[in-house]
Amino acid sequence: MPASSPRPMEPTRDYPLFGGAFSATLPPGALDLSDLRPVPDNQEVLCHRVTDQSLIVELLELQAHVQGEEAARYHFEDVGGVQGARAVQVDSVQPLLLENLAL
Repeated sequence: MPASSPRPMEPTRDYPLFGGAFSATLPPGALDLSDLRPVPDNQEVLCHRVTDQSLIVELLELQAHVQGEEAARYHFEDVGGVQGARAVQVDSVQPLLLENLAL
């Protein structure tokens, strides 16, 4: 039985975000969820049409009193409080490396 070849990479395309303020490189299988349902103005939500992968890009207001990884923790806990969560727990904050991102 011949060895199976790896699945070829889909060609990518530049996709404008937030009205073209900047862009992301995405595979052609990415769908803009704002075409299907309401998405807040400060978010871009994209998903792959076949897999269960999604990408959410959210614009957040700079908070001068938190820096680096603590900024991610601060904003996550803030959203939990605004949403009325009974508890919010962040176990770890790790930077995403470009080579680990796929949609």
